[in-house]
Amino acid sequence: MKNKASYLTLASVSEGLYKEKGSKFLSFAYPVKTEEEIKEVLDLLRKKYYDARHHCFAYTLGKEKDIFRANDDGEPNHSAGDPILGQIRSHSLTNVLIVVVRYFGGTKLGVGGLITANRTAAAEAIANNQIIEKEDRKEIYLNFDYLEMNKVMKMVKDFDLEISDQKFDNFCEIKLLVPDGIWETVLATIEDLGGILIVQD
Repeated sequence: MKNKASYLTLASVSEGLYKEKGSKFLSFAYPVKTEEEIKEVLDLLRKKYYDARHHCFAYTLGKEKDIFRANDDGEPNHSAGDPILGQIRSHSLTNVLIVVVRYFGGTKLGVGGLITANRTAAAEAIANNQIIEKEDRKEIYLNFDYLEMNKVMKMVKDFDLEISDQKFDNFCEIKLLVPDGIWETVLATIEDLGGILIVQD
């Protein structure tokens, strides 16, 4: 069961292909986090496939999927970006960019044909990927005396936290990755334990 703090996204970069009446629709799916990242990916694809007629795309960002865009890149209105966005939404994905690069084959497909082509190409890229459940996490640094080690490690185990860095001596330092969904609870627990210093960046 998906918890409220988590979301579905893609595990890696993937590709798809759809051909219709000589036209080729190459599709590319990316896990992304920011619009800056999206711009970089689009720039790279435009350079690599500089001789293609269209680079249509759609993306959704944020846990609430409230940042999104669909771009037809010169194709008839709503014939490319929207069908691509529709595929992202129908799989309940976010933090995902899908680009469909079209090489025109000389025969016009019509709006209906374009919608089918872009939708199918986008679906192919998703099918060739893996949908994963993710949760955003924040880093927290803790300093504590070696004598506090057992209670810190018990808390790490109880909350199933990931240790991203650690240094154990008479005085210990540990860096933890805390899921957004339990951030406040973990902070409260650390305060209750006592003797542990939270170091801000």
